[in-house]
Amino acid sequence: MWDVIVVGAGPAGAAAALGARRAGAQRVLLLDRYEFPRDKACGDGIAAHALDVLAELGVTGAVDGYAPLPALRLVGPGGGTVARALPRPAYTVPRQVFDARLVAAATAAGAELRRHTVRTVEVREDRVVLDGDLAARAVVGADGAGSVLRRVLGHPVNPDRHLALAIRGYAPARPGPPEQLIVTSSPRWPAYAWSFPIGDGRANVGYGEVLRGEPLTRAHLLERLAALLPGTDPAAVTDLRAHHLPLSTHRPAPGRGRLVLAGDALSLINPFTGEGIFYALRSGALAGAAAADAPAVAARRYADALRHRLGTHLRHSSVAAWLARRRWVVDAAVRAARRDERVYRTVVELGLGDGRLDARTLARIGAGLATASARRAAP
Repeated sequence: MWDVIVVGAGPAGAAAALGARRAGAQRVLLLDRYEFPRDKACGDGIAAHALDVLAELGVTGAVDGYAPLPALRLVGPGGGTVARALPRPAYTVPRQVFDARLVAAATAAGAELRRHTVRTVEVREDRVVLDGDLAARAVVGADGAGSVLRRVLGHPVNPDRHLALAIRGYAPARPGPPEQLIVTSSPRWPAYAWSFPIGDGRANVGYGEVLRGEPLTRAHLLERLAALLPGTDPAAVTDLRAHHLPLSTHRPAPGRGRLVLAGDALSLINPFTGEGIFYALRSGALAGAAAADAPAVAARRYADALRHRLGTHLRHSSVAAWLARRRWVVDAAVRAARRDERVYRTVVELGLGDGRLDARTLARIGAGLATASARRAAP
């Protein structure tokens, strides 16, 4: 009998194992179907907020050896641009490296790692049994967008308009000072491409868009990537992989009884930016602590903690995503962020961490909309 079993050893799972150990769980088992290190399709962007969670979990060195990215350049659907220093630097660390470092931290903290693919889940009164012979007082499902645990709880995948598809690869970094680049697209909106330099001459590049009931081909995704990142030759992009992004605008219940979900399995992807690592770490740590503290009512304890820590932010990010479905609103936000550093910081905090909308930002965006409307109406 394990105190806590965590299914999935990505950032959410590693954080859950660390959170469970720090909450007093003696026997923590971390399961993943792959050997580490392993690749994972992702933008590889690590915001400062993610490092805050890792520091709380006692993890240091997760971004060692990778150069900080001090600035972010955002191009709106209409072509307007804002480029400013980030409030705190970000990093680009390939998930093959980042995830392996987190797993190493979890095992160093006392969790046991096993390669195992979970196929069956049986919930009993006093335990959860996986595949007939692995039993725990509580289980954390951190097994990604295709979560087995999520299906066991009866939650289908996110529907269209709450699910995005992206393709990611590695290409030569753009010349010039290092910065994160996000280029939003007027055609196929909501959609954007990105280029995040790693510091070794390469950049993580990709393109994604929200699904709207029609299939998206690999050729289409690459065509849009090339259109939005004109200096990037698709033929020179290596390690191309596509992945789904279940957006937080359609989250299932966080669990039931002794089963809880974290990270992508809980549809915790920022609908405004597609960022998911901060959410994965924060939700994983909360899930692991709840599973260790009160296994019989882990879901209730976890739901309360998640609501307290991220509830207001998730409501604000959903509102921002709803507003951002109108691309002229995004253009107004880019203009406002270019003129007002406080607006820029609010947008960054909302998209990369756990920030909130505020009256000043909404007023600045509203003023920009009014000005743009007046110009369009002028003879």
